[in-house]
Amino acid sequence: MDYPLLDVFLTMLWFFLWIMWFMLLFRVVADIFRDDALSGWGKAGWTLLVCALPFAGVLAYLVARGRGMGEREMRRARDQERAFRAYVQEAAAPEPMAPGTGTKADELGRLAALHDQGAITDAEYERAKAKVLAV
Repeated sequence: MDYPLLDVFLTMLWFFLWIMWFMLLFRVVADIFRDDALSGWGKAGWTLLVCALPFAGVLAYLVARGRGMGEREMRRARDQERAFRAYVQEAAAPEPMAPGTGTKADELGRLAALHDQGAITDAEYERAKAKVLAV
């Protein structure tokens, strides 16, 4: 079994270049289909070019639309982050409390506001306050 060390390194190099090529190809194809500004005919044309002439098609796509790939990826990541934050804020937000289910302090504050507005008399305020504190 004669396989020199340099041949092992060259084989590994070609293998990783092959993997990188497929990653680039898949990224270009994904970018073609994720781009909302590109028309259907544009998507079909770029896909046909990338599939028929893979090396030339990918190279042409990177030259023509390479800068936009990064911008679209950043915009997509920002949108996902914004959606995630909105979901977390919505899920973590305290549910609104129904009247009568608040804490004693909330109830006393509400009663004091009613008393200050003149909506309830002093006697009604004292009875309601006693009732809240008794519970």
